[in-house]
Amino acid sequence: MKVATIAIVALVLAAAAAGSSVRESPARPRIVLKPIPFGPARRAETRAYARRHYGIDTWRLLHPYVIVEHFTASDSFSSAYNTFASNAPNLGELPGVCAHFVVDRDGTIYRLVPPSIICRHTVGLNWTAIGVEHVGTSDAEILHNPRQLQASLRLTLWLMSRYGIRLRNVIGHNESLTSPYHRERVAAWRCQTHADWNRADMQIYRAALARSARTYDVKLGPPARPVQSGC
Repeated sequence: MKVATIAIVALVLAAAAAGSSVRESPARPRIVLKPIPFGPARRAETRAYARRHYGIDTWRLLHPYVIVEHFTASDSFSSAYNTFASNAPNLGELPGVCAHFVVDRDGTIYRLVPPSIICRHTVGLNWTAIGVEHVGTSDAEILHNPRQLQASLRLTLWLMSRYGIRLRNVIGHNESLTSPYHRERVAAWRCQTHADWNRADMQIYRAALARSARTYDVKLGPPARPVQSGC
């Protein structure tokens, strides 16, 4: 009788476990470390840039609330890497442009800069945004490359989970001006943005991201409410 009781309890517990809704967080994807030079001089330039454009006195990305998707407008990872590593002035200012991650056409994910450091990839949002570049020359090219797209979704989903970033704050560069986190102290730069990853293509990307997120313990949050940019 005792053995039978133990067996029944075991079956009940197993059934409860099978019916539970407990889900795991997404695993960290394979990321290849390929750091660009970001020594004391570039960190000082970044700190000065943050003071001018955001009114914050730091080169550190203290809490990212946004992920911005980009494409490199080039045909190779090496071309993008060399551009970011060069630290050449952009729009007449230093530091040069950079991104935290680059997703290559074959699905390889590279980390160029730790997400704890501010990178210049999106005017008005660098103070709070992680930049993800994709090697390619159009949104459509990336959306139709299964290996690259799946790697991008895995990376973005993992970053969302790690930093508590909601789906509405995963945006394309072209959507930067309508982000509630956008702020720019330099008037001439306030309406500056780029054409990569427009809203229509990001809707496709976010739908795919949402489908993946629902299989994990990733909170999507309420739908986006884009702000009026006035630009």
